[in-house]
Amino acid sequence: MAALFLLYESACGYALFEAHGLDEIGQNTEAVRNSVSDLNRFGKVVKLCSFHAFTSALDALKQCNAVSEGILTDELRAALEKNLPKVKEGKKPKFSLGVSDPKIGSQIAEVSKIPCQSNEFVSELLRGVRLHFNKFIGDLKTGDLEKAQLGLGHSYSRAKVKFNVNRVDNMVIQAIFLLDTLDKDVNSFSMRVREWYSWHFPELVKIVNDNYLYAKVAKFIKDKSKLTEDNISDLTDIVGDEDKAKEIVEAAKASMGQDLSEVDLINVHQFAQRVMDLSEYRRKLYDYLVAKMSDIAPNLASLIGEVVGARLISHAGSLTNLAKCPSSTLQILGAEKALFRALKTKGNTPKYGLIFHSSFIGKASAKNKGRMARYLANKCSIASRIDCFSESSSTAFGLKLREQVEERLDFYDKGVAPRKNIDVMKSAIESAANNDAEMETEEVPVEASSKKSKKKQKAADEGDEMAVDKPTVTNGDAVEDHKSEKKKKKEKRKLDQEVAAENGTNGNASEQRSVKKKKDRKDDNGEAVEAASESKKKKKSKKNAE
Repeated sequence: MAALFLLYESACGYALFEAHGLDEIGQNTEAVRNSVSDLNRFGKVVKLCSFHAFTSALDALKQCNAVSEGILTDELRAALEKNLPKVKEGKKPKFSLGVSDPKIGSQIAEVSKIPCQSNEFVSELLRGVRLHFNKFIGDLKTGDLEKAQLGLGHSYSRAKVKFNVNRVDNMVIQAIFLLDTLDKDVNSFSMRVREWYSWHFPELVKIVNDNYLYAKVAKFIKDKSKLTEDNISDLTDIVGDEDKAKEIVEAAKASMGQDLSEVDLINVHQFAQRVMDLSEYRRKLYDYLVAKMSDIAPNLASLIGEVVGARLISHAGSLTNLAKCPSSTLQILGAEKALFRALKTKGNTPKYGLIFHSSFIGKASAKNKGRMARYLANKCSIASRIDCFSESSSTAFGLKLREQVEERLDFYDKGVAPRKNIDVMKSAIESAANNDAEMETEEVPVEASSKKSKKKQKAADEGDEMAVDKPTVTNGDAVEDHKSEKKKKKEKRKLDQEVAAENGTNGNASEQRSVKKKKDRKDDNGEAVEAASESKKKKKSKKNAE
């Protein structure tokens, strides 16, 4: 019978055990379970082969993370290849390795060709190893293993918690939970303000219907007996309607409510202020949720809305879990109780869950609501996967998917044929590429200006004044034109000096200078060089005359 080795990953290191006497036990799981508690019996079956200790707590955390993700590290591979029999190519191995996790077993078998198994029998053997591990390792002192397990457990949990904190979808989940709670609380508190203040001013309930406005008006009025026509302008600012403000004043004059003491009015006033503060905070929280959804799931938010999209993410647990859900699961997400009740009673299963709150389901007719929910769940599944796994965030796909849903609504109602999915996706990819190109073009001018400023600074440090005004071009013709301009300036200076020396007056010199300038403007193809040669000849003749 093939030999069986056991791999046990402890907090101190990797331990390799060999199981003996399996023929006597006959791989009976019940027999192993009975022998686990007795070390004398279990020690005859399982014996330690080797132990590879971790070098530090950081190394232990690294190995633990790798094993939990099903990754074979170099240290584990080296320990297995050193202590296990070598696997010859083309021959069937005469041993197998028992592991607790099938993922790491498949990775070991794929990389090192060592046959691995993970079943109930191996699990019972590893349970016994875990129970008596400190007895197998003689160098361990009392309490060392417990300290190592505690430290590794804290480090591993801390790393996982830090990973979760960095995921922004947790913020969306908490925000939508708080938003739903605030909606319930604001509604119940507003009803309490209405009931409380109605004892004093019962007619106000029928005039002002909005909860927030009612709390605001109740805070402003306080005692109805002090309300006069002078307060109509202030009431108009609060209510937004002058006729309604006049109606409130008239109702206060003929109100049937009872009078309240000063202390009671102060309490009503304070409670109305709290309701207003809660309503303001609810509005700010909604803006925060919209901003977060545009960052984490822009396509899902543009398709189905920020609130419904956040509820889907919250119910699934995370954006990754939502992306893993098939569209059939996403369709009834939130209606699990109705689904299981229908399965139990063999009735009709629900057609929609949380996506019922979408405006598309409300627009569809009664007979098309189920079909619309199925189609919308399909598009939401696509949008969530794009948001979860795409590297760049863009709303291009979400807007195109929304157009598809609207076209499907028209198809159900009017019979207008919608576009094909492949054409819509091509246009979405093109629009996303154009958006990326626009983002890149916005960044390029900033980089170019910074490079130009660096070149100017370098030229100023070197003391080359001409380099500051020199354009940053690579064309050779432009450089040659710049050099010819320098030569022309030098020739003009020489000509001016010669003309001034010959005529002796500034007026004549200025006239000659203007004449020379006109000549230089006319001469574009080398005439300036001829003028310079003539001036040289005149200079020589002047020297000979002197």
